[in-house]
Amino acid sequence: MNQICKLLNIKYPIIQGGMAWVANASLASAVSNAGGLGIIAAGNAPKDIIKSEINKCKKLTDKPFGVNVMLMSPFVEEIIDLVIEEKIEVITTGAGNPAKYIEKLKGAGVKIIPVVPTISLAKRMEKLGADAIIAEGTEAGGHIGDLTTMVLVPQIVDEVGIPVIAAGGVADGRGIVASFALGASAVQIGTRFICSEECSVHENYKNLVIKAKDRDAVVTGRSTGHPVRTLKNKLSKEFLKMEKEGASIEELDKKGSGALRLATVDGDLERGSFMAGQIASIIKDIKPCKEIIEDMVSQAKAIMPNIEL
Repeated sequence: MNQICKLLNIKYPIIQGGMAWVANASLASAVSNAGGLGIIAAGNAPKDIIKSEINKCKKLTDKPFGVNVMLMSPFVEEIIDLVIEEKIEVITTGAGNPAKYIEKLKGAGVKIIPVVPTISLAKRMEKLGADAIIAEGTEAGGHIGDLTTMVLVPQIVDEVGIPVIAAGGVADGRGIVASFALGASAVQIGTRFICSEECSVHENYKNLVIKAKDRDAVVTGRSTGHPVRTLKNKLSKEFLKMEKEGASIEELDKKGSGALRLATVDGDLERGSFMAGQIASIIKDIKPCKEIIEDMVSQAKAIMPNIEL
């Protein structure tokens, strides 16, 4: 049996990305019901909002699901406590180092799967007791590192003894096969699930992904030390212009404030921050999560009949 499927008690080694303002109970439950691991993204939200999403998810699925904890959140302490209170089986973590919470989480039986962009952080997470690693390449949407999935995954696989999940640039069965060939035991998928029927983001967001061309996923914020990949629009162009002209971090933060909500909730095509990966250009339709996952698995098995899915 596949290592990740066994670890997480899921049918397919497919984990949904923890996308802030996107990954709610509707999407997470649909992915879990389809055989993957659905994830509720805590983002910068306070405890009561995430507790409500967890309760909704429990009503919508009896399958395992997880929570993505963004470690830069001002509410991170209370989200960690909530995860333990609600007996969530697994968390993924992003935007930071979860070291200070690992002992507490492990003591409560929570499985911890950090997203890492480097080998050194992967090795440190394994040493501290992480159950698996998500090796996320720069092709991914949202906050990114420097190394590509193609080079990052095999290097991390060679350096750690725990299962590695490939993320960044995977949206179909070909991406799954490629990830497994590099030594991954599973994949994390984000952008493809934006274009699912159960994803509750504004239709403008989904349509922007579907219309995206190969070079439309651009990176802003490199000068701040927190680069983010989004789809090209008026906001991203203005942001890049401000960076080129030497704008301060404070000015850039002000420019980007609230932009993710403007994308996901309002569908503001000019002012919204439409986070998506470089793989967006191969996504051409909106389908139920079940169909998305089954199509991926069928395609992967057609390419590599012996793949352990």
